[in-house]
Amino acid sequence: MVINPAAESRLAWVYTIRSVAGVMLSYFIFNYQIKTVAFIRLIIKFWLTLSVFAALYAIKQEYFGFFAYEERALNNDPMLQALLYIDGHWRKSSIFSDPVAFSYNMVASGIFCICMLFGPSSRNLKILFSLMALLFFFVMLFSGTRAAYVLLPAAMGLLFILKFNLRVLIFTGIFAVFMIGLINVPTSNSNLARFQTAFRPNNDASYNVRVENQKKIQPFIRSHPIGGGLGSTGVWGVRFAPYSFLAQFPPDSGYVRVAVELGWVGLFLICCLMFIVLKTGINNYFKIKDPELKTYCLAMVLMIFAINIGNFPQEAIVQFPLNVFFYLFIALINVTYRLDQEKQVSSPEV
Repeated sequence: MVINPAAESRLAWVYTIRSVAGVMLSYFIFNYQIKTVAFIRLIIKFWLTLSVFAALYAIKQEYFGFFAYEERALNNDPMLQALLYIDGHWRKSSIFSDPVAFSYNMVASGIFCICMLFGPSSRNLKILFSLMALLFFFVMLFSGTRAAYVLLPAAMGLLFILKFNLRVLIFTGIFAVFMIGLINVPTSNSNLARFQTAFRPNNDASYNVRVENQKKIQPFIRSHPIGGGLGSTGVWGVRFAPYSFLAQFPPDSGYVRVAVELGWVGLFLICCLMFIVLKTGINNYFKIKDPELKTYCLAMVLMIFAINIGNFPQEAIVQFPLNVFFYLFIALINVTYRLDQEKQVSSPEV
C-alpha cells in the first residue's frame, strides 16, 4: 500500500504497481472480448504453436549449443553464470527470460495437452496432443528448475479427483508408476539427476537455505500485518531502498514476497482470491454441459492449480508471459461457462 507507514520507498510502490495492476487488468479484457468458441480455439492454437517453437528452440540450445549472442550474454555476466551453470551443465531458457519462466510455461502447455486427451477431440488430434505433451515435459528438464517438476504430479492428482472414471484411473496409475520409476532409477544424466532431487527437497542445499531465510523473516511478517510495502524486496527494493532490511532479503517465493510486502493480511486476501477462483472453476466445470467447453474449463482449473503450487517455491504468477496467461486462464473459467449457458438458451433440450 502506498500509505503503508513501514514502506521505505513510495517510488518502489509506483514502479511495482504499474506492472502488476496492468497485467491484472488484462483479465477484464479477456473476459469481455472472448465471445466465441472459435476465438478460444484460435487463442489455444496460437499459444501451443509458440510453445512448440519454444520447445524446439530449447532442443537446439541443449544439443547444438547457444547462438553467439547468447554465449556473449552468458560469458559477460558472472552472476548469471553462477545461477545458470550447474554441475558442468547450462540451464536452458529457450526464448524466455530465464529457466523458471521457460519451465513453468512448458508445464502449463503440457497439462493442457493432457486434459485434451480426455475431451471430445478426434483420434488424430489426441495423438498430436500426446506428442506435444511428451515434447513439453521432455524439454522442461533442460531448464533445471526443480520447482517445475512437481507441478505435473500435483495437476494429475487434481485431475484424478475431478474426472474420476476408468480411463483417468488407468492413466493416473500408469503415470504414477512411471514417475516412481523415474524418481528412483539410477542415472548419470545431469538433467534427470536434478529432476530426482526435486522430490527429495531435504537433501537439497538451496532448498534448505530458502527454508532458513523464511524462518528469519517470519517475525517481521507477524509484527507487520500490512507488510513493508509493495516493491520493498527484490529489484525495486535494491534500487530505491538499498540499505533497508527487506532489500537484502531474497523472497524466492511468490507467496513469501506477498507476505513480506503486503503482510499476513495481504497474504490472506490473496489466498482467498485463489480459493474463490478454483472453487468457481470447479463449480463451472460440473455445470458446463458442452464437452469441448467442459474440457477447456477443466484444463484452466488444473493449470491455475499447478501455477499456484509453483508460486510457493518460485515467483510464478509474476513471471512474464505466464502472468498474462494466468489471467487468461481465470477469464476462460468464466467465458466457457457463459458460452455454455448461451448455447443452452439458444438450443434448449427437447
